[in-house]
Amino acid sequence: MKFQAQRGTEDVLPAQAGKWRHVESAWLELTHLYGYGEIRTPTFEETQLFIRTSGETSDIVSKEMYTFRDQGDRSITLKPEGTAPAMRAVVEHSLCPPGTVLRLAYVTPFFRYGRPQKGRLREAHQLGLELVGANSAHADAEVLEVVSRFFAKIGIPDSVILLNSIGRTECRERYRAAILEHIAPWLAEQTTEEQEKAQKNPMRLLDSKDEKVHAVLAGLAPVTDFLEDDSKQRFETIQELLTEAGVKYRLAPEIVRGLDYYTETVFEVQSDKLGAQSSLCGGGRYDNLIREIGGSATPSVGVGIGVERVLLALEAYEVAIPDPTPLAFVVSAGQTAAARNLVRELRDNGIATDWDVEARTMKSQMRQADKSGARFALVIGDTEVQESAVQVKELAKSEQFLLPRAEVVKWLQERA
Repeated sequence: MKFQAQRGTEDVLPAQAGKWRHVESAWLELTHLYGYGEIRTPTFEETQLFIRTSGETSDIVSKEMYTFRDQGDRSITLKPEGTAPAMRAVVEHSLCPPGTVLRLAYVTPFFRYGRPQKGRLREAHQLGLELVGANSAHADAEVLEVVSRFFAKIGIPDSVILLNSIGRTECRERYRAAILEHIAPWLAEQTTEEQEKAQKNPMRLLDSKDEKVHAVLAGLAPVTDFLEDDSKQRFETIQELLTEAGVKYRLAPEIVRGLDYYTETVFEVQSDKLGAQSSLCGGGRYDNLIREIGGSATPSVGVGIGVERVLLALEAYEVAIPDPTPLAFVVSAGQTAAARNLVRELRDNGIATDWDVEARTMKSQMRQADKSGARFALVIGDTEVQESAVQVKELAKSEQFLLPRAEVVKWLQERA
């Protein structure tokens, strides 16, 4: 019987893995510079964690979660996003006592059931960071700066952050009432289910991809018109800090995000080169989330970046990411033991090296060397062993010369 990957999942093959490492390592290196420590959370969690944080009416909870009963009859869900598990770990392990600030970064898979599309799979991957315990506008600005620097670092320098504020409880309650009043004639014609969902959280309509819904919402005042005075001041301060840091952004009142836990700052980065599904990342402030899962009130802000979406953007922008290849390919001309010892020495000194473990013919080994992408072929045979030397051939130029065996490591390190 022949098997294949499940619909909505993909194998990352050796030829593609280098691009993934490029993106993931760039993220972890950058967040490390800003003081973020890496966290790794389990693939599955108690279902209630996501109901409490994402909201029962959210599309994630109502349509997209992979939920099942385990053998202990517990309701378990494969994580559909990275923030809630990270915050569960913060509460469980008391990582951020009152009065302290915690910075976390991660690379994680996540799972959402839906119609698979290019760059949107049922098993996808997310880069994320969470700045926990900080209420200052400087925290929001720092997260946005990291996002901007990340896209520049990987080769997408023209990314622009779409920025909005949805205020706190009072603001959102007034805005919900304004939305319901604005859409009342249209809502009366919808199904009972759609009416109930809209009544519970009408702001979700702003996040809809349905053009008919967009038409109904035309003329609605932006949420920023309803901001509390201190939220308005905070939003202005964030903009000043972004300008100071040279971070490109534009105000986007249509950005509200689809999860219940967001408060005040929300943002996305989109790419025109990805068509209708243009979002590369999204995030914002979630000051109530930790309290919702049993912790004390803890201000927090974070971001989630879709790895598959980023890879598509890099392809669309024609960013060249070199495939990882060995620097050297050792060719044995009847001196397998000597070749094996040379391979071991090169690898011990941090030089990526390949060789033919089958010890096939010279012609076959040279073909393998060309195919491997190695820059140099190192040929070692009877003459080389007798003279304590190695024949070095730069494959792209077909140039060949004899190099003393004792100098091989240093010579290659200088060219790595």
